[in-house]
Amino acid sequence: MNKLRFIKDEGSEFYKELNEQVEQYFIQTGMKKTGNIKMFFKIFLYFGLDILFYTLMITSHSVLAFYAFYLLMGFSVLLTAFNVSHDAAHGVAVKSKFWNQLLFSLSFNLQGNNAYVWGKNHNESHHLYTNVEGSDIDVLNNPLFRMTESQPLQWYHRYQFIYAPFLYLFYSINWFFFRETLMLFNLSSRTIKVEIPRAEVIKLVVYKLLYIGYMVVLPVYLLPFGWTVILMAFLLNHFIISLLFVSVLGVAHLSDYVAHPVPDEDNQLNMSWPKLQLLTSIDYHAESKFLNWTLGGFNAHAVHHLLPNVCHVHYLKIIPIFKALAKKHKLTYMEMSYGESLASHFRFLKMMGRSERLIPMRYEG
Repeated sequence: MNKLRFIKDEGSEFYKELNEQVEQYFIQTGMKKTGNIKMFFKIFLYFGLDILFYTLMITSHSVLAFYAFYLLMGFSVLLTAFNVSHDAAHGVAVKSKFWNQLLFSLSFNLQGNNAYVWGKNHNESHHLYTNVEGSDIDVLNNPLFRMTESQPLQWYHRYQFIYAPFLYLFYSINWFFFRETLMLFNLSSRTIKVEIPRAEVIKLVVYKLLYIGYMVVLPVYLLPFGWTVILMAFLLNHFIISLLFVSVLGVAHLSDYVAHPVPDEDNQLNMSWPKLQLLTSIDYHAESKFLNWTLGGFNAHAVHHLLPNVCHVHYLKIIPIFKALAKKHKLTYMEMSYGESLASHFRFLKMMGRSERLIPMRYEG
């Protein structure tokens, strides 16, 4: 991973004042930046729903009930990831470092994915160098998609905006079976190769086997529906999770409004780190109570990137401060409806499939 250097600009002053005002807000209210009673309720709610739906699934008496509870469990697990795992990975779900780590590890590893690998790279790569190829691990290097100017333009990329939704169905399956497995051999579908410590390699294999065990093998053993019914439920669950996951997160950084900065030969970007976050993130309905509750604040992505030390349950009170300061320092904060952000995402795919150069659209807020 290429480590980058930043310069000071108007984003630096904005960020300094933002932190001062946010700090003042928490002092005045007497609250902590970590989760409050609402967050504790969400933790018990989502983990409780995970257990409830799994129990109902594994004791189903009909195929219809089995599918319903299997898919409800998958949806509940995804909401757990949005609302609990993510904040816990940043150490802000609760005050205790131990409980944050436990919540994150349990909720992530039990999905068959490796918490250590994702957490380390999410915090030390994606959050630091958003959308910068060679530094942000979430920048894809997938031959089926053209996401960066450095990737060669192939004839079939012209149609990627059409076939993208079909391939998005396999996002979760790819993550589970291939993305982390390739990392074991120091290979990756990302623009950065990742080395995994030996202890985490063992955990990665064990938890994947455990996941297959309780999601496929145990239902086959306990239920009378046959392995084909259970395998179809497993695949359908991953297809739905994939679409929802990409729909929520894909529009945040893959848009024809956002920048894809390229550092100079000395690995320096001609902007400050806070300005990078504003130029590379799209928010949608940032002040929606419903989306804050269901998506764990992922719809306020720029806010999260600049304030990862604040639990999402506080975002609705902080966003007005955030917006006012961005306007004061003449910085562009990109917020739009979800429909606009989705249309922007597909325009980005279309543009990258037909043009060598990516020229971001001017945002008119």
